[in-house]
Amino acid sequence: MNSPVPRSTTSWLMNKPYLLLTLTPLFWAGNAVVGRFVANQIPPITLSFIRWGVAFLIVLPFAWPHLVRDWGAIRQRLTTMVVLSFTGISIFNVLQYWALEYTEALNALLMQSSGPLFVAIWSLVLLGIRLTWAQAAGILVSLSGVLVILLRGDLGALSQITLNKGDIIYLVALAIFGFYSALSAKRPAIDNLSFLAFTFGCGTLCLIPLLIWELATRPAMQFTPSNFAVLFYVAIFPSILSYLCFNRGVELIGANRAAPFFHLIPVFGSVMAIVFLGERLRLFHLAGYALVLVGVFIAARRGSATAN
Repeated sequence: MNSPVPRSTTSWLMNKPYLLLTLTPLFWAGNAVVGRFVANQIPPITLSFIRWGVAFLIVLPFAWPHLVRDWGAIRQRLTTMVVLSFTGISIFNVLQYWALEYTEALNALLMQSSGPLFVAIWSLVLLGIRLTWAQAAGILVSLSGVLVILLRGDLGALSQITLNKGDIIYLVALAIFGFYSALSAKRPAIDNLSFLAFTFGCGTLCLIPLLIWELATRPAMQFTPSNFAVLFYVAIFPSILSYLCFNRGVELIGANRAAPFFHLIPVFGSVMAIVFLGERLRLFHLAGYALVLVGVFIAARRGSATAN
């Protein structure tokens, strides 16, 4: 058994970068929603540890044959793989959940749009890759769409946004994930399931010292049905499926062209608010969605390939 879904379906999906990179922010938007929901119920390190530990156990049976075959390549770039695990799995997610204990939803969603900027900076530092004019323009157009949605068409709302402890933590988390996104270009040429299994497992192990500290300093998680439901959700959708989609998308079109899809996270977050919280669909939603999608198209289209 090499894949949890039919091979023909997997092969088709794994060669559709724009679909993969659209599913990724959909799953991550859900992660932000449930992360905020349990911010005071499940401590951030506990949530991260259980999330990645469960995800590792689920993906391992499917990844095992690939891991055995790819182990030589992994050993050749073991340092890179450990750094990717520590940054993209361990630290980024702990900081994200920690930030959601303090920051408001508007601030968190707005800061998501800075993701492409951090990717661009790290791509320049690590890979010597510069943004093309098309990519820069696409990021700016998408950012304007995000602002329209988050500010509800009212520029005066900008004056109400202030940085707090959670905002600073969240910006650090986004900077770390930008590093992970750029560094993933240096990953060994291994199967995506091998990559997921190793980074999930290694990232979980890296969290053990922090978990011990958290259990000694904070109240433990309450074992409630809602908490179990959240743990199941974050282990499957924002973990296995989103990282599988994101890593393959970056592999196909590169980090800079993939980064503008970060702007779809607040778009999907707004949709979830409309569906689950009963908010009304208004004109500024439609205008913002249009701008985000146009920006993603401009930045990610084939003609805007990165320049060295």
